[in-house]
Amino acid sequence: MASLLLSAAHKSSGKTTLSIGLCAALVERGLEIQPFKKGPDYIDPIWLGMAAGKPCYNLDFFVAGRQETIDDYCHRGQSADICLIEGNKGLHDGLDLDGGNSNAALATALGSPVIMVVDARGTMRGIAPLLIGYQVFDKAVNIAGVIANRTGGKRHEAKLRAAVEAYTDIPFLGALENDASISLGERHLGLIPGYEDPHSHRKIAAIARTIDDNIDLDQLIQISRQTAVLKPATTPLQAKPEYRGLRIGIARDRAFGFYYPGDLEAFRQAGAQLIDIDTTRDRQLARIDGLFIGGGFPERHAAALAANRDLRESIRNAIEAGLPTYAECGGLMYLARGLTWNGRSHDMVGVLPAQALMHERPQGRGYVRLEEIRDNHPWSLRPNANASLQAHEFHYSELSGLADDAGFAYRVLRGSGIRQQQDGLVYRNLLASYTHLRNTAENPWVKRFLHFVQSHKLSNSSDGNKLRQARP
Repeated sequence: MASLLLSAAHKSSGKTTLSIGLCAALVERGLEIQPFKKGPDYIDPIWLGMAAGKPCYNLDFFVAGRQETIDDYCHRGQSADICLIEGNKGLHDGLDLDGGNSNAALATALGSPVIMVVDARGTMRGIAPLLIGYQVFDKAVNIAGVIANRTGGKRHEAKLRAAVEAYTDIPFLGALENDASISLGERHLGLIPGYEDPHSHRKIAAIARTIDDNIDLDQLIQISRQTAVLKPATTPLQAKPEYRGLRIGIARDRAFGFYYPGDLEAFRQAGAQLIDIDTTRDRQLARIDGLFIGGGFPERHAAALAANRDLRESIRNAIEAGLPTYAECGGLMYLARGLTWNGRSHDMVGVLPAQALMHERPQGRGYVRLEEIRDNHPWSLRPNANASLQAHEFHYSELSGLADDAGFAYRVLRGSGIRQQQDGLVYRNLLASYTHLRNTAENPWVKRFLHFVQSHKLSNSSDGNKLRQARP
């Protein structure tokens, strides 16, 4: 498979804008591009998926493990003309000193050539020793091209190109000027998601035109073919619709949109039907067997969520009646009594006895490691219940007012959780946490949740039959 991994010396170098533009520009040339994002991000993949016209998948050694990540990449990218991977942070940044979770480690494992995106503000000749240093630091990484970003014009670009060509053997592929017109809007959690931006497709098209005008795409395509031969160790998972007929409501609207495409595919492969719910417009829950409310920005849409009192009551009544429900981060906030941000409070669903309070700084951020509390977790336990569970969190809110005897499903071994190294509030058949899970071989949470939903449905059906048989 041909591939490219875009990385940089440090975060906020412009990798995302370039990755989005490259996806769209290459698609315009008639190529099928499969986008990937390194790490546990949700927002960048939304934009990359929109640019490529197909879902963007995450590559994450910490959450999914090395071999599963490689296999997933191979299976999902095998039909593409080019697999384009956007890195996170800097090329050699990661969890540990050995760099085992870095972009460099991922590029080496996948045999992918690396395109370095250099924030060139204030730099001219100095770009050369920067690149040479990266080449020398880890010779196993194929730094196959460089793109200068945020340059001061054609003269600046010419000096950068001359330095790279005089002192290195790395192809200089072009440069983008410091242009606010192609920048993407940001706020407290990073980029504004594409589904919230009414001008997203127009912005993607503008970035693609700029890329096409300033980057040597022909040479970039040639570089993508330097990819090493890579074969998966496993065969693709086959659909096994053992939960056919289950209807799972999923909140997908302006307020909630943080879902891994692979997780949603796992629901469908298991036979479940996903029923979209708009929490700002729908007035009643549809007929569903289970409910999934993922992450998002409920604080940005708190007034609209609060105004939809009918749906809030419908959700609260359903959970009180035992509807199996799973909520992550933004979904947890939505199920609280209220949400307070910038001095304003709005009523939420009210099924959890706490207030969600937004802060200016993150209250939990990064990878987490959890241990299930055997008697508290409502879903069927994994075969090895004592093994830790790898996931991530990123939240600016905290829950205030929880009772001391609140029940939790997880002990937090790494990370913050809800409070005092605990996460996963349990109430009736609801599990709500700040942790974002991802469906993996080690943690097939989708199947576990569906099994719980099906057991609850069968139990209710059996109780109903007994009542009908008992009637005279």
